[in-house]
Amino acid sequence: MGKKIRSDKKTFLGIKANGPVFIVSLSIIFTLVIITLIVGKPMEKWFSNTQSFMANHVGWFFILLVNSLLVFALFLGFGKFKNIRIGGEHAKPEFSKMGWFAMLFSAGMGIGLLFWSVAEPIFHFNSNPFLNTTDNSASAAKSAMGITFLHWGLHAWALYAVVGLALAFFTFNKKLPLTIRSIFHPIFGNKIYGPIGDIIDIISVIATLFGLATSLGLGAQQVNAGISYLFGVPSSITVQIIIIVVITIFATLSLILGIDKGIRKLSEWNLRLALFLLLFVLFVGPTLFLLKSFVQNIGHYIYDFFELSFWTNSYKGVETEQNWQNSWTIFYWAWWISWSPFVGIFIARISKGRTIKEFIAGVLLVPTILTFLWMTVFGGSAIYQELLGNHSITQAVGDNVATAIYHLLEQYPFTSFASIVTVILISSFFITSSDSGSYVVDTLTSGGRHDAPKGQKIFWASMEGLVAAILLVGGGLTALQTASILTGLPFAIILVIMCFSFYKALNEYIGK
Repeated sequence: MGKKIRSDKKTFLGIKANGPVFIVSLSIIFTLVIITLIVGKPMEKWFSNTQSFMANHVGWFFILLVNSLLVFALFLGFGKFKNIRIGGEHAKPEFSKMGWFAMLFSAGMGIGLLFWSVAEPIFHFNSNPFLNTTDNSASAAKSAMGITFLHWGLHAWALYAVVGLALAFFTFNKKLPLTIRSIFHPIFGNKIYGPIGDIIDIISVIATLFGLATSLGLGAQQVNAGISYLFGVPSSITVQIIIIVVITIFATLSLILGIDKGIRKLSEWNLRLALFLLLFVLFVGPTLFLLKSFVQNIGHYIYDFFELSFWTNSYKGVETEQNWQNSWTIFYWAWWISWSPFVGIFIARISKGRTIKEFIAGVLLVPTILTFLWMTVFGGSAIYQELLGNHSITQAVGDNVATAIYHLLEQYPFTSFASIVTVILISSFFITSSDSGSYVVDTLTSGGRHDAPKGQKIFWASMEGLVAAILLVGGGLTALQTASILTGLPFAIILVIMCFSFYKALNEYIGK
């Protein structure tokens, strides 16, 4: 066990918060929200231009970083540190493996899987830079699924695994507060309790809040599409804001119940419902085609892994292809990076008692395989319809991405029932993302506390909903993507330094 170092628990104006982190984070968030509201429609163009500029100039850095983090994660899990146990050699896991996996899956992907599982493979099937005019439909299908696996596979989970493991180690082994600043103790020492640490946590709060807002915005669009499809409710920004408000209320209730009674139980419910929907589509759809394509998709992903992972479009330089990578790969890497403080802190909180090897294997492999199966069943089913000559799903994706999954379900029996289950599952994932995120932001702004008052948790849950609503008003999907890239860049720089600090701490721990 590491020696006990003083905590960072503080009070500010009578609330259990770290004043500089709380006030500066809130001020920056409010400033961005107010500017978006005041400027109005022109913000949409600004978001679009900013997204292109950032992606064009730092995309290479995101690509290099996520690949490096994957290598680092594998080194941690299967190298000389693999037998270190989080919390010390006698620590016991707080949650069962089923509960642990459920919370990993719900926090790590959630809404995004439902939003993009049909739409993204269809987008790539019809157009991507790796296709040419001589490619047949089989080549297009393989390429589409390979790219989708790249965006949702090992790279994303490696990012979460490294951040989560570092936080868990410093919290439970080194007895430091559960905040991002703690990972930098080997480099900065007790200076992490001053301005340096405050800056790190402020960047983490902003990245987390805007990364979550992206998911909440996507979720609101898809819930709206579902109830519009089922009940004729109009699809509009107003309805989506109402959905965000309602879901935020439920998320707050879950948050107040705590991790064990609220978040864990809801996560397990999510996993059961997701498995039910997965099996439903698998068995009423083209079962044999999906099972065979699942195996082939994994093989194609492995075969083209390095080319896809390191592709930067540096030689062609064609504008349309650059726009494709900016809108897809660069957006995803920035989104996962901006999510990593949230997912990392949450995974750290639930992972005491696991060895590093168990942690990396569990976080990296199990959710990745489940994600690949999910993408194959839903995306593969949509591509199967295309191969049969049914282009209705492509038409739906072109008209409104959020409706894609409902148009897929139209192809099978019990459409209304399956669509209702989908809306419930999206809402449930929505709640889980919001309550987990609120817990994490409150932890960051309160100096690593686990006992912050309920009022603070309600406040941050409300802020997440507000930011998501304002971004939808100010620019829709483009605004959400831009927010992820803008907030992901500064945290990406923090990640680089974090890896060196974590490696140094692990070496000292096994050498003591």
